[in-house]
Amino acid sequence: MAKQELKSQKKLVVVDATNCIVGRMCSQVSKLLLKGNWVTVVNAEKAMLSGNRYMIVNLYKEQLEINSVTNPIHGPFHPRRPDTMITKIVRGMLPKRKASGIEAFKRLRVYISTPEDLKNTKMESLNYSKVTKQSSQYITVGDVAKQIGWKGIEVNE
Repeated sequence: MAKQELKSQKKLVVVDATNCIVGRMCSQVSKLLLKGNWVTVVNAEKAMLSGNRYMIVNLYKEQLEINSVTNPIHGPFHPRRPDTMITKIVRGMLPKRKASGIEAFKRLRVYISTPEDLKNTKMESLNYSKVTKQSSQYITVGDVAKQIGWKGIEVNE
């Protein structure tokens, strides 16, 4: 009976990241992944980072200066695209060296904007992670990515 309950819990969850605070959204996404769900995050560039926008951009620029002493080709590699930034945030919330965390991380997909095959699916909005204050206290992940070197994409809508 327990196996039937586990199979019914494992499903595809599509999360719309528009106007969601990144940390809160990613913690809920990581919990869904550890429960066995397939999670797809769409509109990654519209997710919000809370705080002073200049301080956030400066922190990301300082992170870009960290590299290998011997040869920068050895890493660490810093994500500049919004989808890879959110993927790395979720990876930090999973036990990435345990088997459960490795399997959970394989079930994560993050997209910039909404792919054609997911336009008709029902998207969940995580109410706990929605923006509550005025928009001047937030900056989007897409804006931060453009500040640190992301070229952007052409979205045909």
